[in-house]
Amino acid sequence: MKIEPSYLSALGSGLLHERIQAAYDILSQCTLCPHRCLVDRHAGELGVCRTGDQPVVSSYSAHWGEEDPLVGSRGSGTIFFTHCNLFCIFCQNWEISHGGQGEEITARDLAGIMVHLQKQGCHNINFVTPSHQVYQILAALPQAMEWGLNAPLVYNTGGYDSVETLKLLDGIVDIYMPDFKFWDPAVAAQLCQAPDYPEVAQAAVREMHRQVGDLVLDEHGVARRGLLVRHLVLPDGLAGTKEVMEFLAREISPHTYVNVMAQYRPCGRAFEHPSLGRHLNSLEFLQAQELARQAGLTRLDRREKLFRWL
Repeated sequence: MKIEPSYLSALGSGLLHERIQAAYDILSQCTLCPHRCLVDRHAGELGVCRTGDQPVVSSYSAHWGEEDPLVGSRGSGTIFFTHCNLFCIFCQNWEISHGGQGEEITARDLAGIMVHLQKQGCHNINFVTPSHQVYQILAALPQAMEWGLNAPLVYNTGGYDSVETLKLLDGIVDIYMPDFKFWDPAVAAQLCQAPDYPEVAQAAVREMHRQVGDLVLDEHGVARRGLLVRHLVLPDGLAGTKEVMEFLAREISPHTYVNVMAQYRPCGRAFEHPSLGRHLNSLEFLQAQELARQAGLTRLDRREKLFRWL
């Protein structure tokens, strides 16, 4: 199955330049994410995300720890953006998201990174924590396309995304990969300072699915387009796994591809919460997988290296 990346036609039609201008304008009184800080990022004012109007990147590489359909046989071309619009107290990328580890670059530099990863053979360009750098991504695409970029784009987000901003990515992003972190607003308030997270994430996932539909794989099992949802299982049921899985199955699609993740470990300030000072145990993870199946979800990431022989 040959599925061309969506953004290839967006340049010639003028759509991409319209979206770049719209995202640029938003940064003047920034409402790019649900925090709606209203700062002028072009003038150097910094809101919650602590990011101006230039890309800030921590690292980039061919990554092998992503979901099977992204990794394939040649890896996922991950670009880790610095900072975040959430403040999860257990973040496993604490130095990047909270500590600001990274370097400010230009849109041209970002375009070069995308093309470099494609030349390495990566199946896709995977933007990690992109919610606060949507303008920067869009602004880099024309140059990247001039240099030959034609790999699918992955929007790998914490799930705290504005529907209005996601609409700027309609026809640009090929694969959406949001986290769905918490179901309970009180838990979200405690753990990421965003009590509206569950409501925002539900609306965001609906919009993502409206744009790209269920995850579509090519003949080698590599993702080309669609929605893939991540859910990190937390100790003592803090993530609300049952409700999240039922939402995905009933209100998005029973064919939603879901990675029920078992890799929770105490990081950052996790020890400040009574339930987060320990690793997830195997029983909790197995119960979470069973909850997904009971909800009617069947496309669960197997976390196997399925492609080593290709």
